[in-house]
Amino acid sequence: MAEKILNVGVIGYGLSGRVFHAPFIHIHPGFLLKKIVERSTKESKKKYPYVEVVSDYKNLLQDISIDIIAVCSPNSLHFKMAKECLLAGKHVIVEKPFTTSSKEADELIDISKRVAKKIFVYQNRRWDADFLTIKSILKNNALGKIYEYEAHFDRFKPEYVNLSWKNIKSPGSGNLYDLGSHLIDQAIDLFGKPNSLEAIIKTERKNSPIDDYFKLVLNYTNLKVVLTAGMLIEDLGPRYIIKGSKGIFTKFGIDPQEDVLKKGILPNSKTWGKEDKKYWGTIISDKGKKVIESLPGNYMGFYDNVYEVLKDNAEIVVKPEEVLETIKIIETAFSLQKVI
Repeated sequence: MAEKILNVGVIGYGLSGRVFHAPFIHIHPGFLLKKIVERSTKESKKKYPYVEVVSDYKNLLQDISIDIIAVCSPNSLHFKMAKECLLAGKHVIVEKPFTTSSKEADELIDISKRVAKKIFVYQNRRWDADFLTIKSILKNNALGKIYEYEAHFDRFKPEYVNLSWKNIKSPGSGNLYDLGSHLIDQAIDLFGKPNSLEAIIKTERKNSPIDDYFKLVLNYTNLKVVLTAGMLIEDLGPRYIIKGSKGIFTKFGIDPQEDVLKKGILPNSKTWGKEDKKYWGTIISDKGKKVIESLPGNYMGFYDNVYEVLKDNAEIVVKPEEVLETIKIIETAFSLQKVI
């Protein structure tokens, strides 16, 4: 049993709040999922009957018992809501992308320092099975000196369908803010800030008002990082290709956690986050081909870190300053390459 229970409020019960936040808060021994903001329904009551559902997020700001607020609203509202939460004396978890501009991100970081409240940005893909495995491989120097890193987040959704705020033209919409924020964050976590950037951003689907394809090249000293995502990729290739002086790592497939969470399964099984062995990566070197078993993914690692930071003053894993660099790279990419 945790020594101290922290009360959490969640703004929004769409995909983000329902799939990526509420289940982890619910089963974590250090948190109590106290309130969820739903403007017109009480869907969360079906899964969490003990939760109080409120229609206005300002109810959370005024509740002195709430310690942390998870902002799971549309991207364009992240800055406004996170700022209000901080000024109300709450710690804040913000869904990715952190904000829609570096100016907004800078302001939130400054406010958090001034009011002595923490900001945690939900870059959950740092706890994907494949990415945890890649970090282990690089830490163990299994590939030697890395000279090329390529990461994909490809999908096949050829028909543009306007079913949510993600698919309309607004600040923070589009594939680069959505999927690009994951790939860029992973690259920064591994290699730091790049020296220069090249970008191609396209709108490929008919009637789509948003960018749905991008290719970024992040240039480092003696290292090229290629990040790409598209919606018209029917034949999915490798998700990662990493080339080093000792060998090449190739990995297909995607972390299984999201699909399982969407089915309403709680993240507390002994096999949680384990990949099917058919998706395990391989290293090819002068010694031959070696299959690399994927480490289990676990998005609970994010919430474990939130609790450890607030309880024991541990170091934040996803530092707001790092995520600020992600937003700067997205801004720079758009300035270099207009959507075509």
